[in-house]
Amino acid sequence: MKTKKIIISGGGTGGHIFPAISIANAIKARYPESEILFVGAEGRMEMERVPEAGYRIIGLPVAGFDRKRLWKNIAVLWKLNKSLALARKIIKDFQPDIAIGVGGYASGPILKAAAKEGIPTLLQEQNSYAGVTNKLLAKTAAKICVSYDEMDKFFPKEKIVLTGNPIRELRIESGELRMKAYECFGLKPDKKTLLVVGGSLGARTINESVLAHLKEIEESDVQLIWQTGKYYYNEIKETLNSQLSTLNSQLVEFISRMDYAYAVADLVISRAGAGSISEFCLLGKPVILVPSPNVAEDHQTKNAMALVRKNAAIMIADKDAVRELIPEALKIVQNKARLKELSENILTLALPNSAEKIVDEIEGILNLKRN
Repeated sequence: MKTKKIIISGGGTGGHIFPAISIANAIKARYPESEILFVGAEGRMEMERVPEAGYRIIGLPVAGFDRKRLWKNIAVLWKLNKSLALARKIIKDFQPDIAIGVGGYASGPILKAAAKEGIPTLLQEQNSYAGVTNKLLAKTAAKICVSYDEMDKFFPKEKIVLTGNPIRELRIESGELRMKAYECFGLKPDKKTLLVVGGSLGARTINESVLAHLKEIEESDVQLIWQTGKYYYNEIKETLNSQLSTLNSQLVEFISRMDYAYAVADLVISRAGAGSISEFCLLGKPVILVPSPNVAEDHQTKNAMALVRKNAAIMIADKDAVRELIPEALKIVQNKARLKELSENILTLALPNSAEKIVDEIEGILNLKRN
């Protein structure tokens, strides 16, 4: 059988990159001889993360449109034209059997160039509100893999397949792992644990919400694992200084062992990115979501509302978080019945083996092409 050549394109944020790498890993597991090439945007995090995962990547000089400062789009259009020309060259040189787009600027030029050459394309949409790039590419896509119901308001119904979001492998069931996790974070197994995460760069509002209620946290007997993000870590550490020990908290810039953090968390506070939500669903984690207001089409609020409507999560708006978030979290983390209800409801929304399901669709398209 001829070696399969596959392009995976997109990125910009971890929410696009980690699913892309999961898909690549699942392709490699099924087709060890396959050749995979990533195409990303120059200067974005995929240019580091993809090589770290062991894959080759080419960067395009593409950038997103600036909706506020329209004059800046002259440079954006120039970059787009350059990227389209480069994308055509990549398609011509690499000769892929299929091109996969996971959203983000870079997937536009490469999937457009692939479709023009008659190469089948597949899209993966992580959010409950489709991104601009994927909406534009849907017309020529053979299949569109989604994570939420009712996506036919964005895409042709006959192309949609509900696969869920591919996420990193996380196993948290073992009691031994839980004990190791308590030890690792220096926490006590007999106390309730609140996990606060705002993404790898951090979330200012979530951090400010914690800082505004340190006294209540201290008096509550609840322990904290607090990932501040790299932008805020030094400033917060300096602010807290000697208070950390009395808070019974583990303050970290970034959590490298998320399996440990999830294993001991009774309740999670998080932004509402699609990848994080997929993890909470699969692990059955009770969660309070604080959607980021700084994302395209306010898609994080739409992601969160998809869970809230099914009583599978609690949502607090970014503008209300400093006042409401921690008091609400401290109330819920001590409410055994509410935690159980949230956990059971969010588990019903889990879509396991997503990467394998996407590879099934890729395989179907390639077989159809061959025949």
